[in-house]
Amino acid sequence: MVGRDSIQGILFQGSTPRKNGTKLAIKIDSHTALVVVDIQNDFCPGGALAVADGDKVVPVLNKYIQLFRSSGGPVIYTRDWHPPDHSSFKTQGGPWPPHCVQGSEGAKFHSDLLQPAEGEIVSKADRKDEAYSFFQGTDLAHRLRRLKYRLGLRGGIRALFVGGLATDYCVKETVLDALKLGFQVYYLDDASKAVNVKPEDSKLAVKEMVSKGAMEVSLADLASESA
Repeated sequence: MVGRDSIQGILFQGSTPRKNGTKLAIKIDSHTALVVVDIQNDFCPGGALAVADGDKVVPVLNKYIQLFRSSGGPVIYTRDWHPPDHSSFKTQGGPWPPHCVQGSEGAKFHSDLLQPAEGEIVSKADRKDEAYSFFQGTDLAHRLRRLKYRLGLRGGIRALFVGGLATDYCVKETVLDALKLGFQVYYLDDASKAVNVKPEDSKLAVKEMVSKGAMEVSLADLASESA
């Protein structure tokens, strides 16, 4: 287990293969932000649109949250926040059962997820239109720019670590949009789970994220370097 005090200010060593055999090294500090995607009851076992083993990512994400808090990096929580007649619902002709309806138990974050008071919450798809990326129809990009001034940073947030539910939908689309906006992006493989409507959806999603410039990393890489 990586302790909160032991991870402050250390380098995160990603182990994604490179042609020259080197590893990625990035410092977790106030210029990096953690984006925790959709850890809501309806996406966890027993929920209306449960991801298989979706709750298994919670303890891993909690370690990332501790890391970012200790190192001064902002933590942003994203959530589906749908109206009762949202366009993605089957009752409205969409593909999904009703889920994460505003104010419902299913829309709440998982009870075991660490939620520090300073964490930012970004609600998405809070009107009828669908949006998988949490940059779409939200002020997430603005909040990241605003953090530059609130934290007194030079250069603002440069890199995003993104994990949660689900790999093949909201995580993937958030990663791809973040890349388009010019962020360095790290996909948290050990802190994400996929819906897998088709068996290969998760693998295809990761392949697309990496091909567009994201780095696939895990906490185990960091733990092995900090032991």
